Amino acid sequence: MHRPQADTFDALRAAFRWEIPATFNFATDVVDRWARDAARPALFWSDASGARRDFSFAEIAELACRFANVLRDAGVRQGDRVVVMLPRLPAWQIAMVACLRLGAVPIPSIEMLTAADIAYRAETADAVAAVTTTANIDKFAGLPGIKARIAVGGGAGWIDFDRAIAAAGSECPAAVVRADDPALLFFTSGSTGKPKGVLHAARALFAWRNAMWFWPDLTERDVIWCTADTGWAKAGTSVLIGPWSCGAAVLFHDGPFDARRRLELIQRYRVSVFCAPNTELRRLVLEDVSAVDLSSLRVSLSAGESVNPEIVARWEALTGRRLLEAYGQTEGLMLATNHALLPPRPGSMGKPYPGIDAAVVSADRGRLLGPDEVGVLAIRQPQPMQMLGYWRDPVRTAADLVRIDGVQWHLTGDLVTIDRDGYIYYQGRDDDIIGSAGYRIGPTEVENVLMEHDAIAECAAVASPDAERGEVVKAFIVLKPGVAPSDALARDIQEHARRMTAPYKYPRRIEFVAELPKTPTGKTRRRELRDLEYRRAGKL
Repeated sequence: MHRPQADTFDALRAAFRWEIPATFNFATDVVDRWARDAARPALFWSDASGARRDFSFAEIAELACRFANVLRDAGVRQGDRVVVMLPRLPAWQIAMVACLRLGAVPIPSIEMLTAADIAYRAETADAVAAVTTTANIDKFAGLPGIKARIAVGGGAGWIDFDRAIAAAGSECPAAVVRADDPALLFFTSGSTGKPKGVLHAARALFAWRNAMWFWPDLTERDVIWCTADTGWAKAGTSVLIGPWSCGAAVLFHDGPFDARRRLELIQRYRVSVFCAPNTELRRLVLEDVSAVDLSSLRVSLSAGESVNPEIVARWEALTGRRLLEAYGQTEGLMLATNHALLPPRPGSMGKPYPGIDAAVVSADRGRLLGPDEVGVLAIRQPQPMQMLGYWRDPVRTAADLVRIDGVQWHLTGDLVTIDRDGYIYYQGRDDDIIGSAGYRIGPTEVENVLMEHDAIAECAAVASPDAERGEVVKAFIVLKPGVAPSDALARDIQEHARRMTAPYKYPRRIEFVAELPKTPTGKTRRRELRDLEYRRAGKL
């Protein structure tokens, strides 16, 4: 697959063609390839204590080969599932690449998972191995299916990660992995019901370079830092698979969120591409950057939740560089992008990536909608980055597919509009839309306006039942430090919203809260707040 060059984003889309190889093994076709240059940097690691270590691609390739031997000697074979639950340690990259080398299927998992969470994933996926830390080994107790147990730091009944690597051989045959062979299994955050296992093929891992080409325009000259947790699909696109497919070096920092430290690390490692979610950017824009050198930055990125236009403007003013948002989901990976060649439009997620065709489908799933009509975002099938399906659940997989006029589409579950020029605007989940007196109101529209108020740190707009209008907009608001809630402030916020948007969209009800409910990936659980309102009204 070649990387097209053009003067406009639409020309890039027109010039792009998918060229998926018959086989693809990330360990050999990417890591081993870059390792031919023994000095090429792959990973810059640091932690909160100040420890740091740098790795070349050659070092990663050798360590991953050694760990692949450890896994193989422990009985892991091609196609086997392996739970990889590690914090931001180099062991994560080593374990992931080792699994892929063997053709085993890693299940990246965040450390916050409980024993019950892990049991569900391991048992559902019939996992045969686990890689974690000493601090987490108790969470795997009582799982008879886990035959191979490896821990960074070791533990009773567990193989010590570092000692095993040191004793293993440095040569390991790689599996032949066909394009449609299973390669990676993610579990969604499970905001409703049990988490869904999202199974991706090797072709998707190959196609992830597409996301890095047409979002930050990543090259082998870049240093990229994405702060995503290791259990998120975002870590695949922007921490491991995507960046290394482009030959870029990755900064990997293990430590709690510290806004000042974030900025200092950008300066220290000369980060050129920085990727962070809206929740982090909200706090970073409050920092004084006058003493920090951010000149290495050429672009910043955000995905996973919409960034309020006010935050975008403030971050760009602080850094002097564009903040490019993109949209994706675990099932289809990166789907829409704001590229440097794409003139920005406030509030837009950009346009579909090259190789991706998008449309808006009506609520009855029977027709494609026109410009500026609210409906479910749909992605034309087939496309290489689409999942193979939900793990062992063909009925659930088929439920998200619809055929209209002979074309098959995958329904993302996200409500959007697409304007006449092809720009996509997120409106919320398909169950987040607020119906008030005949109007359909997207919560993001309300939230973007509220976030421009000086007193607000975070907010969520949800439906609240109302006898007269059916539903009205209610805003749950987290105030900035030092700001006290009051009736007068609530009225001021309402008047601000009336001034900034159509009158029917303003929040008729406001509740000040200490925090908003979030998923493990940091997204606001609007449904939880909406359900709370319906319970209070005795309607749930």
